[in-house]
Amino acid sequence: MMSAHGGKTYRPWEPQRYQQEAHSPAAKLPEGDLVFFLLDTVPQLDLSRFYAPYEQETRGAPPFDPAMMVCLWLYAYCVGVFSSRKVAQACERNLAFMAIVGQGRPDFRTLSDFRKLHLDAFMDVFVQVVRLAGEAGLVKLGNVSTDGTKIQGNASRHKAMSYGYMKKEVERLREEMEALVTQASRQDEAEDAALGSRRGDELPAELARREDRLATIEAAMQRLEARAKAEAEAERQRRAEAEAERQRTGKKRRGKPPKPVDETPADKAQSNFTDPELHIMQTNNKGWDYCGNAQASVDGASQIILACEVSNASNDKQQAEPVAQATLANLAQAGIEPPKDESGAPLSIPATLDNGYYSEAAVEALESLGFDPHIATERQRHHVPQAQASETPATAKERMAAKARTPEGKALYSRRKVIVEPVFGQIKEARGFRRFLLRGL
Repeated sequence: MMSAHGGKTYRPWEPQRYQQEAHSPAAKLPEGDLVFFLLDTVPQLDLSRFYAPYEQETRGAPPFDPAMMVCLWLYAYCVGVFSSRKVAQACERNLAFMAIVGQGRPDFRTLSDFRKLHLDAFMDVFVQVVRLAGEAGLVKLGNVSTDGTKIQGNASRHKAMSYGYMKKEVERLREEMEALVTQASRQDEAEDAALGSRRGDELPAELARREDRLATIEAAMQRLEARAKAEAEAERQRRAEAEAERQRTGKKRRGKPPKPVDETPADKAQSNFTDPELHIMQTNNKGWDYCGNAQASVDGASQIILACEVSNASNDKQQAEPVAQATLANLAQAGIEPPKDESGAPLSIPATLDNGYYSEAAVEALESLGFDPHIATERQRHHVPQAQASETPATAKERMAAKARTPEGKALYSRRKVIVEPVFGQIKEARGFRRFLLRGL
């Protein structure tokens, strides 16, 4: 029996009937299996964005029911299967996967195309899960902890080039191209007789290959130059903030004056040709690789992920504001309001972040968004006596450090690691998700 949605016919998918059949794969699974939870939950979600692309399509055979495909991909990610080929194999060999697809057997290309087509719609599912968690009372907003982790990109370290080498390669290619053009012009007369009906102005193959390579390298150089310019602007802003704080407190400058900000990329700066959006980063094993800096904000009550972002910045200093904005946007879409006081006025949401996020701009941004930030100003040290009170007006950094030493600050910040870091442990260790399968941000 074909299934239908909005007048469109899809391939048969009857999960409830499959569960009732005595010899079905579902009958062989234990009660309480994750499969049954997903089969009950997915139909409650608003999947209209998944169905929309198929509603007006009348050509070809009926597609697989998007609800089945969503359920299948959610289960696959939950159990650490991320490859479309491995998911397709599991649909033929694994009882849990077979219980989801029933009579259907989507091939790996269909699975891959579905995931690529519906990336944005899957983010809607994420928000709907946050909504369900809120309705179940699992989201309290008593301590929202943010952290980042490096996840390897789908990019080869051998398909990259440093800015210094690019400059040499561009010079070499231009010299070779000039030599080829000169050689071609000298051979024009001799080749005229052999060209026949051809125009004679085709680009020589050797020259075309070099032009393509030159264009690729020059585009990579432009990316590195744009990145260096953005980093230089950020450094100017940081210096301006530091100077304003120094003048406000009357502190004298220590050491030599800083060198002027250089907008030129360092010769060792690299760009990757496989995935140009990724940058090389230091990983936890002290090695270097092309990674994405994956950010997550997690609610302290039940470790529900409220928002996730991926950046190509190696440090977290610029990530506090965009992650906070994404958190508020997801909460609003999920219909979850911040806690309120007795008068009904919204309370600030406590937010804990490690010292990698600290900057005066980050603190101001979080406060303006309605958060009460508790950010470490330096790495935690134990058994260190508290500093003596100073008559000098406290800097923003000193005020944040003093806030962290209060009983409330200590209680909140002490929970940060046990809120957010186990989430990354689940993703990377339990689920095995250590490498992005898709390219680009």
